[in-house]
Amino acid sequence: MAKRPPPLPNSVGKRRKIINIWGEVRYWRIEDEICRLQSGAPHKVICFQKLRREEDGLAQFRFGYYMLGVKPGARGRWVWGQYALFIPRRDLKALIRKAEKRGWI
Repeated sequence: MAKRPPPLPNSVGKRRKIINIWGEVRYWRIEDEICRLQSGAPHKVICFQKLRREEDGLAQFRFGYYMLGVKPGARGRWVWGQYALFIPRRDLKALIRKAEKRGWI
């Protein structure tokens, strides 16, 4: 019997430190997010996030993903992806529709 994956991650309200290419540190708060398992890939969760920069309130959006970890320290838990997101068309359409319903876009 296959082991059941952990609950989908939820980062709403969490603060993230992001360092840009010039080494400047910016702090962002995840205001809202839409996550779903990728079609045909139960080990991957695709996320569309609405973030707000703490210093000036600027709103931005990002796509990202979590993968079920396979290395010993992360095995069996969701870890944030570090590469460019590849996303099936149907999943992208679903995320955009939900974002429209929430008034993001």
